[in-house]
Amino acid sequence: MSDIGDWFRSIPAITRYWFAATVAVPLVGKLGLISPAYFFLWPEAFLYRFQIWRPITATFYFPVGPGTGFLYLVNLYFLYQYSTRLETDKRTMVWRDGDVPQRLQSYLRNTARTETQFTDPHLLSTMQLQGAFDGRPADYLFMLLFNWICIVITGLAMDMQLLMIPLIMSVLYVWAQLNRDMIVSFWFGTRFKACYLPWVILGFNYIIGGSVINELIGNLVGHLYFFLMFRYPMDLGGRNFLSTPQFLYRWLPSRRGGVSGFGVPPASMRRAADQNGGGGRHNWGQGFRLGDQ
Repeated sequence: MSDIGDWFRSIPAITRYWFAATVAVPLVGKLGLISPAYFFLWPEAFLYRFQIWRPITATFYFPVGPGTGFLYLVNLYFLYQYSTRLETDKRTMVWRDGDVPQRLQSYLRNTARTETQFTDPHLLSTMQLQGAFDGRPADYLFMLLFNWICIVITGLAMDMQLLMIPLIMSVLYVWAQLNRDMIVSFWFGTRFKACYLPWVILGFNYIIGGSVINELIGNLVGHLYFFLMFRYPMDLGGRNFLSTPQFLYRWLPSRRGGVSGFGVPPASMRRAADQNGGGGRHNWGQGFRLGDQ
């Protein structure tokens, strides 16, 4: 039991509470402590009977049974694996000497992701970036809230009664886009870039669950967040439409800055940069096999 406790406490805080709720709420319904009928997102009950808890319970509840247990466990694994990685991951970005993208410098300064001044760009070859949310729990919670609100609105409009899978898929989609060039391995030894992972899982869940609506909504919501938070301001030079509220920073303060590791990289990293070629290409890291801890 102590090993399970140590493992549970090792999960990042936000993912830990999300994971625990996604286990506890279905268990409560399965044991009959509360009728599962109170957990579904029914628009009439929510809008006209003021049962305001339904969007929350529908996010954590899943009807576990002989025909759905495997699908539930697979998505619970995806929640743990990719929410943990997104909340804690770091990445190393590598450029040729003197070829640091000016737009990235401007974006990092404008979004206050670092207080460190950039050095002479002719000497800057690598920098170790925190993952988009590593050390910034407020930003991660804001992403979950934004995705959740979008999914709740979509659920009410489309009469989606369960929201667990869409929220998990939205997080997985954001992770896949932030690590899009990483090579991942799926079942039966198939290997592909991470950017295709949400769509592979969509097809996988269709095979074992018979529907793709939940996965598709999750992917679209994840794409909306990724575009507004990263793609539009960084790649297209646009303004930031999303900004984490200050009260979340006061509640969940950031632990440290976002950029480190200035200077000339080791020879192995210089060779990797030369092999990549091109001014804007970068190396996000090594691949991994699904299920590795």
